[in-house]
Amino acid sequence: MKILVTGGAGFMGSCFIRRMLHEHSDIAVTNLDLLTYAGNLENLKSVEQSPRYRFVQGDIGDSALINNLTQGMDAIVNYAAETHVDRSIHDPAAFARTDVMGMLTLLQAVRQNKVPKFVQISTDEVYGSLDEGEFTEDSPFLPNSPYAASKAGGDLMCRAYYETYQTPVIVTHSCNNYGPYHFPEKMIPLFITHLLEGKQIPVYGSGANVREWLYVEDHARAIDLILHQGKVGEVYNIGSGCRMTNLQLTQQLLELLELGEDRIDYVKDRLGHDRRYAVNFDKLKRELGFTPEWSLADGLRATVSWYRANPFWWQKLKQASDPFVNK
Repeated sequence: MKILVTGGAGFMGSCFIRRMLHEHSDIAVTNLDLLTYAGNLENLKSVEQSPRYRFVQGDIGDSALINNLTQGMDAIVNYAAETHVDRSIHDPAAFARTDVMGMLTLLQAVRQNKVPKFVQISTDEVYGSLDEGEFTEDSPFLPNSPYAASKAGGDLMCRAYYETYQTPVIVTHSCNNYGPYHFPEKMIPLFITHLLEGKQIPVYGSGANVREWLYVEDHARAIDLILHQGKVGEVYNIGSGCRMTNLQLTQQLLELLELGEDRIDYVKDRLGHDRRYAVNFDKLKRELGFTPEWSLADGLRATVSWYRANPFWWQKLKQASDPFVNK
């Protein structure tokens, strides 16, 4: 089975590639990544010498390149995206280029080259925010940030191509991922690395916003199942049931690092900050048998241990002058 993974040098894509090459001897992976700030080939050191792995640097918006790479592929898994909400507030156009127009380029190539399956990696943020209950696959799209809107646009393009051209797409919506190799602009790695450096950690508002957290290896396992057993034309939510406020999560990280709440710096709330996410993934459990293997406590412990043991990986990333990291 030949798979094209786009955005495979990032946090989630690299975890998926490592899993596919380690768990499936019959799979060959081509990894296409533009290697922007969050793409890091060091994430794939363990597989880079595999004869079943190939890396290509390039943009999903390059139609000639995409047309060439998709020929003869059995599946495409699209992790390529601009993903950081704060960056989307600063530069919405970059998100529209990658998450909407890049998606259109991929879908055109899938259609033209008759690729049997296309799996879109998306987010629960397309559903917006809710005060109670859970997002289901039938929940309406109500995105509140430019990032969420761009992902919703790409997801709707997938739906349109399936309905209009019968393009073999599957769309997934996941809750927040965390774990090793997570670029240190996102909340959990930012907080861990700041604390290891002796810095304060910035909590938006009062820290009352609720998120659902999934260990990245569980997400990779879910995508593996969906790739092999998922039904074309379907949408699958990927969740964990592990929900807590940002302040509660912060307190857990402080406890793991044996530090006090005096390290918290409460900062002005983010523009358009969604209040609460909660994902219903009963469909994935019922139809494909997925349940998360990692508890939040075990996942956070493993993540903290990894960042403690791998300062060489994250310190150089934080040395760059980047307002989204050096808060």
